[in-house]
Amino acid sequence: MDVKIVKSEKEYQDALSIRQTVFIDEQQVPAELEIDEHEETSTHFVVYDSNHHPVGAGRLRPKGDKAKVERICVLKERRGEHIGEALMTKLEVVARSKGIKGLILNAQTHAEGFYEKLGYNVTSDLFYEADIPHVEMQKTI
Repeated sequence: MDVKIVKSEKEYQDALSIRQTVFIDEQQVPAELEIDEHEETSTHFVVYDSNHHPVGAGRLRPKGDKAKVERICVLKERRGEHIGEALMTKLEVVARSKGIKGLILNAQTHAEGFYEKLGYNVTSDLFYEADIPHVEMQKTI
């Protein structure tokens, strides 16, 4: 497994392909919400398997003295292979290298336990984004 910072148009398109599959196709998130105004100001990540097929994606967006972790996704058929953990580890390493001390994310409630295992704490009441229940979570790094 190779977690890469997106540096080429092909890598960006690979990341978008995973996001399209997971968020737009699987979860029915409207495309205009998935691809937003923060694309160009975010650091994008793509995860490739040993055959160099994209299997996961995410992005990190500066937000004041913290950063927001967004669009974390893994193909349905590849979940349970620790791809999400590897992606989050790489995001945190990159964030620390940029001097970021804290991370914020909006977790879908079904993924709350995943993020808690990685050290994130719930910091909000339940809310909805794209008709999907979420909670805000934060972590000091």
